[in-house]
Amino acid sequence: MFAPAALTALALAVSQVAAHGGVLSYNIGGQTYQGFKAYNSPSGQSSIQREWDTYNPITDPTDSLLACNHNGASLGSGQLSATVAAGSKVTATWNDWPHAIGPVMVYMASCGGACTSANPSSLSWFKIDEKGLISGSVANGTWAQGELIANGNTWTSTIPASLAPGEYFIRHELLSIHTSDQPQFYPECAQLKVTGSGSAQPSGSYLVKFPGAYKMSDPGVGLDVYSETNVYTYTIPGPAVWQG
Repeated sequence: MFAPAALTALALAVSQVAAHGGVLSYNIGGQTYQGFKAYNSPSGQSSIQREWDTYNPITDPTDSLLACNHNGASLGSGQLSATVAAGSKVTATWNDWPHAIGPVMVYMASCGGACTSANPSSLSWFKIDEKGLISGSVANGTWAQGELIANGNTWTSTIPASLAPGEYFIRHELLSIHTSDQPQFYPECAQLKVTGSGSAQPSGSYLVKFPGAYKMSDPGVGLDVYSETNVYTYTIPGPAVWQG
């Protein structure tokens, strides 16, 4: 029989897990890949996804582990990569996502070699997909995360067809802004081996670092959505989408 204190701790843990979440699996080129199992030891796990340890959000846009979540580590011998042709679609699937307010953003980064030995925080990231406020006001409108929920907690993006082949990370990020002036970042990363005959690579202002891409003073990061009943535009943080 559980002691009251143990039951309280268990209930708190369950409520935390239910409250937030992350990417649980991917469909890439018609093949399904299971993600890392948070709250479990990385020992013995095999996945294309990097380690992430908690369903709770990152709330500081300058957090040192913003690139691929806590702790974003390679799984070593269990770290896999999915082979995918440039121009293909990648569908990420979340748990039952509870937050309908905020943008969806998808990034990639060239590893310049083997991604398994790469440090995500040292890489240059480029955005391949984004969606924010779809209709209505900032306070009461329809958001990309609401669309994600309506689509069975999934989001589909296309890898730019002209992207040069090589090893890349793909980074899915939900920025939930339902709590006033307290952004919630939910990033997860997976490893890809992109094939094809393309030669394009993003440069200049398309490239950002994590941390470094966002700050609290960005209009799309530190805001009180509920005060913006007569505002009908939202600025998605980060760089412009690179389309190849």
